[in-house]
Amino acid sequence: MTRRLTARGQRRRQELVEFAADQFASKGYHPTSVADIVDGLGVGKGVFYWYFESKEELFRQILAEAQRDLRRVQRHAIADEPDPVRRIEAGIGASVEWLDRNRRLFVLLEFARTEERFAPLIRMGEEQAVADALPHVKAGIDAGLIRREDPLVLTQAILGVTGHLARVLVLEEGRPAAEAARAAAAFCLEGVLSPASARRRLAREAD
Repeated sequence: MTRRLTARGQRRRQELVEFAADQFASKGYHPTSVADIVDGLGVGKGVFYWYFESKEELFRQILAEAQRDLRRVQRHAIADEPDPVRRIEAGIGASVEWLDRNRRLFVLLEFARTEERFAPLIRMGEEQAVADALPHVKAGIDAGLIRREDPLVLTQAILGVTGHLARVLVLEEGRPAAEAARAAAAFCLEGVLSPASARRRLAREAD
């Protein structure tokens, strides 16, 4: 549902979005009702249905806006960086920091991944993330900075490692975002082998 909103209407809509996101993250999507949302804000149900057709539509809007904001932050973080590997590293850092600052949205994105009705929206966001990151991986390969492997596989691996470490270290264990970002960047850009082991492995392969 699309309406032309006044500045006041935009503020009211944002209040609904933010309060609902808090409720969904703390109580869960299914236990939270429209009545919980409007009662918590002290408004009538008519106000809710002026902006949203249903709780499901509101939740979809929360997910879509979260994905757009994350993407905006990522683009801003790499905008002025000419080095593709540094762009990848900056993108990892920006992603983990955003997830740390927006833990309630992180919780909702993780929940949506498990729900059949919302999972396609999450998959679309993931496909967009791959499309955004892939050119930087390709540029790194072309510059001789990243090993010549399938760039799509490498991109999927980078995003997978970053997402997993952010979930485990930041969301579940409460560690600092910077720690998770460093771990993800180090693994993605350096791998698991020590420099000495990597040199020995390369020497054996060359023989």
